[in-house]
Amino acid sequence: MTKVGRLAGNERHRRKAGLAVAIMCTAALYAASATAQSSVTLFGVVDEGIRYTTHANPQGDSRVQLANGANESLWGFKGAEDIGGGTKVVFQLENRFFPNTGATDPAYPFFNTAFVGLQSSSYGKLTMGRQINPLSDAVLSAFVTNPWLPTFYQFRPEVMMAQGVWTSNMVKYAARWQSLTAEVSYAFGGNAGAFGSGSQIGASLLYLPGAPLRLAAAYLDSRDAVNTSAHFKSWTAGGSYSLGDTTVNAGWAVNREDAGFVGNFPNGPFSAPELSALKFNTFSSRQMFFGGVTQLVGNATHLSANVWRTIQTGKTHAADGNATQFQLLADYNWSKRTDTYLEADYSLYRGGMVGAQFQGVNALSSAYGTTQLGIMAGVRHTF
Repeated sequence: MTKVGRLAGNERHRRKAGLAVAIMCTAALYAASATAQSSVTLFGVVDEGIRYTTHANPQGDSRVQLANGANESLWGFKGAEDIGGGTKVVFQLENRFFPNTGATDPAYPFFNTAFVGLQSSSYGKLTMGRQINPLSDAVLSAFVTNPWLPTFYQFRPEVMMAQGVWTSNMVKYAARWQSLTAEVSYAFGGNAGAFGSGSQIGASLLYLPGAPLRLAAAYLDSRDAVNTSAHFKSWTAGGSYSLGDTTVNAGWAVNREDAGFVGNFPNGPFSAPELSALKFNTFSSRQMFFGGVTQLVGNATHLSANVWRTIQTGKTHAADGNATQFQLLADYNWSKRTDTYLEADYSLYRGGMVGAQFQGVNALSSAYGTTQLGIMAGVRHTF
């Protein structure tokens, strides 16, 4: 081979090698770009504690148990992919479980949260699937008790005024303008020939400037799946104010049930036994006033005191009743993710509220008397 030929061959090899390097660099840059534009996060809470409860059965006995924690334990995935133009695809899957047995919580579907949607920096956020309703969003964002705690607390009675917190078959849209956020939602009943039966509509308005003041109001209306002219309606409003390390919150919530509403919630989490435990079919209206104060001591300790007052108007005079509930809580963070806590709650039930599940978690009632004392100590880890 001539020198010219050898040079030409070497040049071809160099070009091929350069092309291969260019392809690999392009692929690496594409992979890095794709990684930068999309993300998936594994998250969760594991909470376990020992709880003492009085009047824990119909005979009035007390109980000491390894409870499933003060918070509902959970694990899940959430993610986002940037598709350009200030828009990204978002999703979330979340399961709730009992850490003392390892079983999935039977009060919820396997994925209690399951939605996908689009989020735009200009046009807001649209999500579809099983997700938190706008009324719960309002309470959680602005005036929930013990606001530093993750997820839903074992003793958080305002949860019982939110029609189950999560709603299936829901389309929810949220738009934000500066400190104001507005949400609207519609959950499909899915019944052939009866478009509105079993459906739910919701709306909320949130003022969240960060600090010190946070305000919110919301409305929720569920239509019975059988008697489509009957509705279950809820309203809420409230806010919180922070002054240094002290936060004060106050809220008001109303549940109102039409006489013909028989408790068919196809989009809610309630089974027939749970509806009976909640005594949803015994009242025409419930009105709750609640509030509390939280004090941060140093950088690691939260102290809080809360009170709830609920007044019930029954469908019959015998179902009239009321409940007054109190709570003290101390929580110490050992690290950013791990904390221990000591909690005490005391409830007084009267009339139609006696025996109602009104502690905070959607499950069968543990209150079988006119009074109940609960004390819990435990440890919680978030990841």
